[in-house]
Amino acid sequence: MNPYETKRHHDDKRARRDFTDEFKNQVVQLYLNGKSKSSIIKEYDLSPFSLNRWVNKHQFFGSFKEKDNRSKAENELLELKKENKSSRWKMIFYSKWR
Repeated sequence: MNPYETKRHHDDKRARRDFTDEFKNQVVQLYLNGKSKSSIIKEYDLSPFSLNRWVNKHQFFGSFKEKDNRSKAENELLELKKENKSSRWKMIFYSKWR
């Protein structure tokens, strides 16, 4: 089973990889069970930034998905921004057809 999908970018030396939540959780559990970050990074060819971000998200939020990690106020603000954008487009559309 491949834990990530590879996306090639023409200028990148290294391909961008998107890891599954299951893989991220397994790697975080290794760290929480005592395996050193450096050995995990070497074994799974990860960047230190990625591993640290996964561990922090897991410890503080319990999820790797951004939408699960937002506060109620942040979710409300995003919803209001969507409504505002939709209203603007409606105003533009209707003003052209009057």
